[in-house]
Amino acid sequence: MNLVRAAAAAAVLSACHAVVNARLMRVPPTEPPEVGEPVSVCLPARDEAHRIAPTIRSLLAQHGVRDLEIIVLDDGSTDHTADVVRDVAARDPRLRVVTGAPPPPGLPGKPHACARLAAEARGSVLVFVDADVVLAPHAVAAAVALLRDLGLDAVSPFPRQLADDLPTRLVQPLLQWTWLVFLPLRLSERSSRPSLSAANGQFLVLDRAALDRAGGFESVATAVLDDIALMRAIKRSGGRGIVADGSAVATCRMYAGWPEVRDGYTKSLWSVAGNPASAAALALGLAWLYLLPPLAALAGSRAGLVGYLAGVAGRVVAARHTGGRVWPDSLAHPVSVGVLLSLLGRSWRARGTGRLTWKGRSLRGSD
Repeated sequence: MNLVRAAAAAAVLSACHAVVNARLMRVPPTEPPEVGEPVSVCLPARDEAHRIAPTIRSLLAQHGVRDLEIIVLDDGSTDHTADVVRDVAARDPRLRVVTGAPPPPGLPGKPHACARLAAEARGSVLVFVDADVVLAPHAVAAAVALLRDLGLDAVSPFPRQLADDLPTRLVQPLLQWTWLVFLPLRLSERSSRPSLSAANGQFLVLDRAALDRAGGFESVATAVLDDIALMRAIKRSGGRGIVADGSAVATCRMYAGWPEVRDGYTKSLWSVAGNPASAAALALGLAWLYLLPPLAALAGSRAGLVGYLAGVAGRVVAARHTGGRVWPDSLAHPVSVGVLLSLLGRSWRARGTGRLTWKGRSLRGSD
């Protein structure tokens, strides 16, 4: 019972921390000033013909940036992604499509593609956007304003995650929940410690000079989670960066259905912990905090009930402040954590047996 009481107390503290973070979280301005410096929007795309058109339309609709270029890198697509982009752009002079060489065998393709995009871009601010993200018309100007007003080197406005089916509703909200519950946001903003880093490559805004000082995307060429790795590299080079609430300026439908959720998280979750021992410690910690109390509550433990409700409260806070679905999804928080832990185990098994792949490419050489 002492373990249950301790877990309940820790869950209450984590929920309180989420409340504090929600109040302190940075938000891009709704009416940003016009951006006078050159801005390059960079979009890596591989086999995205089925969903890239809304993204391109939203980029072309950006206002408040006086000097804007949009570069799409077709990363070896086999589904006419580049043709879709050109059709939507209708020869808009702000947009150009470039072709990328494949990454070295075994390495993830995205950091390789982003390095090529950065080399092509001429802006003093680089905005990286994924092909499944749709931006509000003022999104780029607002994100650049946040970057410059706070004197930062990197800003990651976390898009609102669209989740329509049961698997995505269970797993996707944990992306925002994780950093809102566990990362001290203002300390992270001030600190140069790489461990106090969070980022989402779906929408990532970088000062060009800071990116160069950090070694560019070449410095994270082996990283599956290149966004977090890059934020850490920026901090190691003396820069500062934050994750912000981007739910009002960007939306993302990252996955749809269990196969996409399963394969997407299998590809990357192993990288969160770094090694099997750390992964086991992470899994035990999450199970202690968010699985033990509800199980104890089912056996009649009042402390367990408090711990379960605290876990639900943390999910409610995260959902309300990041545009997520609150009810009834928050009530299933222990199930969400359980699914996440099963995916973590699956990811490490795939890593250990050399079966990590993504979009037809082996990731055996990644680390």
